[in-house]
Amino acid sequence: MGRLKEPSKKAFWKELIDRIKDDRVTGLAAQLAYYFLLSLFPFLIVAVTIATAVVDQGEMFTLLQRYAPGEVMNVINENSDLINNQGGAILSLGIIGTLWTASNGMNAVIKALNEAYDVGQSRNFLKARGIAISLTLGMLLIIMVAMVLPIFGKIIGDIFAYIGLPNAEMVWNVLRWVLSTFIIALVIAIIYYIAPNKKLRMKDVWIGAIVATVGWQLASLAFSFYINNFANYNETYGSLGGVIVLMLWFYVSGLMLIIGGEVNATFKKMEKAA
Repeated sequence: MGRLKEPSKKAFWKELIDRIKDDRVTGLAAQLAYYFLLSLFPFLIVAVTIATAVVDQGEMFTLLQRYAPGEVMNVINENSDLINNQGGAILSLGIIGTLWTASNGMNAVIKALNEAYDVGQSRNFLKARGIAISLTLGMLLIIMVAMVLPIFGKIIGDIFAYIGLPNAEMVWNVLRWVLSTFIIALVIAIIYYIAPNKKLRMKDVWIGAIVATVGWQLASLAFSFYINNFANYNETYGSLGGVIVLMLWFYVSGLMLIIGGEVNATFKKMEKAA
């Protein structure tokens, strides 16, 4: 794509802001939050049932705790016992139905990215849903890889210490953050590459993936800090407080995901016009 010259930078920001307004990005993010919430429980059934066969469930929740506010983790933890007791039975009785429901969130992402590129959905219903299910399974696979990293942390730390590397634990902690960030960016880049109904190259999606990854991490950490230290939704909404916070976090996540897609679409449009 090359470096943007100064006038091009101004044109890029103007085009991006116009696209965010015209595509009703905040409204699309609200839709994504709704579908993410509907998809959460079936997604957790699939994730916990499959992941616990490979890694400890605690590792999965530890990964989430880095970014999610405490109320979000409370909602997830409250449902984890039910998933542990019945998840395997539910999954074995209707894995296709469970995956179908879990892919609703990804299907909403596909529609949002098609909106960003100003393209319709020419793929038939089953093909589009198949792509959504495949991306959902791909997300699970990469998330499990991310969860496996801490398991090998102690081994890698011991190796660093053995070869005499100073501050081995600190080095590994930094490296783990870098690796997890890369994995998140990889997941988002794959979604940006496959989901839209438009032929793209991998180099067309990396900038938006990095923007979405960094933006999501910073926004999630800031939101988590605000919720954990200043806001108390339980006093206002009672037992629904955790669900409200979860919806807000999904909204922030959806907003970052769509903005990253809009960044890619803007670069693509300007590249074509050049």
